Amino acid sequence: MKTRKRIPIILPFLFLAVILAACQPSMAEFEPGDARFSANQAVESSDVGTSFLSSIPPTTERLVIMNADLTIEVEDPASSIDFISQLAQNYRGFVVSSDLRQVIGARGTVVPYATITIRVPAEQLIRALEEIEVQAIEVQSKSQSGQDVTKEYTDLQSRLRNLEDTAKQLRQIMDEAHTTDAVLNVYRELKNVTEEIEIIRGQIQYYDESIAFSAINVTLITHEEIKPISIGGWQPVGVARDAVQALVDTLQIIANIIIWLVIYVAPVLAVLSLTYMAVRWAYRKWLKPKPKKKKSDE
Repeated sequence: MKTRKRIPIILPFLFLAVILAACQPSMAEFEPGDARFSANQAVESSDVGTSFLSSIPPTTERLVIMNADLTIEVEDPASSIDFISQLAQNYRGFVVSSDLRQVIGARGTVVPYATITIRVPAEQLIRALEEIEVQAIEVQSKSQSGQDVTKEYTDLQSRLRNLEDTAKQLRQIMDEAHTTDAVLNVYRELKNVTEEIEIIRGQIQYYDESIAFSAINVTLITHEEIKPISIGGWQPVGVARDAVQALVDTLQIIANIIIWLVIYVAPVLAVLSLTYMAVRWAYRKWLKPKPKKKKSDE
């Protein structure tokens, strides 16, 4: 009877011993002493964590290049260019380009026409546009545009970091190289990487300046240029306007020819005529042989 009572007590201990014996190989695989397993697991865990973090979109500020185009009617384009140039300096900006020239207006008269491009701090774009519009008689057209370059800018920065790391590794390899050929090969590769780094830095600098300073392109048209031709209340268009313009051009050509004839051609012809007459007179007087007289028969 005592033996039968002990069997139920011993069975749980035997069962626990069998389970521990079966689990012992698996536990050995995860021993801290297995450096290879631990390193691989750490790398894999790190990669998984990095991949997960990189999949989360960063909450960064969007990088947008803002520009504006403006066409305005003014009384004097030359003075307006001076005003806009001073405006750019007041906002700590600068003038990119300006052009002032003479064109034929709607009435056939010569009128000034100008264009100017300035850059002002992006946060002052709206205020600068308002000040330019105040100086205008009328705003013919106005447009603003924005270009989101966040992705391009981020990609350039990532490429720059990778190339800088590559250049650093190449310098280390070149320092450790023992043969001339190895040094030259690494040097050529390092030179190519350095050139790419400089190109990317230039692109990043261009984006930085374009984001920080907005461009304003202004076209300045005089009030005289956009006035239609008016004759007794009738405004000719199309062929009639072309005919009037052709008549003006023809009269200008005729006037130019007359001016050339009077101022240039006539004096030249007079000088040539006098010279010819003087040469002819001298030839007859001194150089032309005199005819011999015939002797009379004796």
